[in-house]
Amino acid sequence: METTKDKIKKLTGSKAMIQALDQEMDRDDSIFVMGEDVGKYGGIFGSTTGLFDKYGGERIMDTPISETGFIGAAVGAAAEGLRPIVELMFVDFHGVVMDQIYNHIAKIPYMSGGNVKLPIVLLTAVGGGYSDAAQHSQTLYASFGHLPGLKVVAPTFPNDIKGMLIAAIRDDNPVIFMFHKTLQGLGWMDQIDASLGPVPEETYTIPLNKANVVKTGKDVTIVGVQMMTVKALEAAKELTDLGIDAEVIDLRSIKPIDKETILKSVEKTGRLVVVDEDYYSYGITAEISAIVASEGFHHLKAPVVRIATPDVPIPYSRVMEKFVIPDVKDIVDTVKNMLIV
Repeated sequence: METTKDKIKKLTGSKAMIQALDQEMDRDDSIFVMGEDVGKYGGIFGSTTGLFDKYGGERIMDTPISETGFIGAAVGAAAEGLRPIVELMFVDFHGVVMDQIYNHIAKIPYMSGGNVKLPIVLLTAVGGGYSDAAQHSQTLYASFGHLPGLKVVAPTFPNDIKGMLIAAIRDDNPVIFMFHKTLQGLGWMDQIDASLGPVPEETYTIPLNKANVVKTGKDVTIVGVQMMTVKALEAAKELTDLGIDAEVIDLRSIKPIDKETILKSVEKTGRLVVVDEDYYSYGITAEISAIVASEGFHHLKAPVVRIATPDVPIPYSRVMEKFVIPDVKDIVDTVKNMLIV
């Protein structure tokens, strides 16, 4: 799609989400949003700011603190032809609504032989880094990616956030849309450059099944998702000073996973580092490592290396939290150990 400069503005991640929701709600009256504090407050992570004033309480619906109730209601609404967008405030809260997500949203389309469509977008905030402790700081990408019947996406940059959210809203399958708090660009959190970027004003979509090579290189492939993509790009700059040319892939889509892009990169570089803010065991790092070991082993010049959060609850202490979540130094040191003998 051709885009002129005057139709591109720099937006934060949250503003990109709002623009996507606004454009789609304006286009299709069957779309509505519901969740805790999504109305006049605008969502605690700024995902619906201003939409209540435009669309009113029937389409931007505040709910009681009952995830089981309002996500269950989204199932019924979708089955009857509406297109609900429902916000699970923190991904950590999925434990109270597993039956609705895992047994209803993920399985009803299949068990009905495709006769019942559930075009639900489940928005949920992920990520740590700001001392919100063990029950509000997880990413849990793999928890959703493990289950058949769900598409699961986790975009990093504002232009991807908008394009993938529009694609998710238009998809007739249920989509878990995971947005990282640090990448929302909120004033009350530590703001980073990656949370602000150019976003076309017009409506556009980005496929829900494609990774993105955000930096090309020839010596090693680094695969990240959301904040780990950001840290991988920072690490790649440091590695350049050491004469190491790293290729960085932003995974974007957790389910389905774009193994072709990963395998093509590993074929070129011969080395792979996978970095993830989710837990080490049974996670994205293990899945990508298995894909490359089974389908691209002959291209590897060194063993695949995994970097992830240890299998411990996320600490409240800022010092301890910083210690467990992977950082730029972890990535740089790992790559140096692979290439510099």
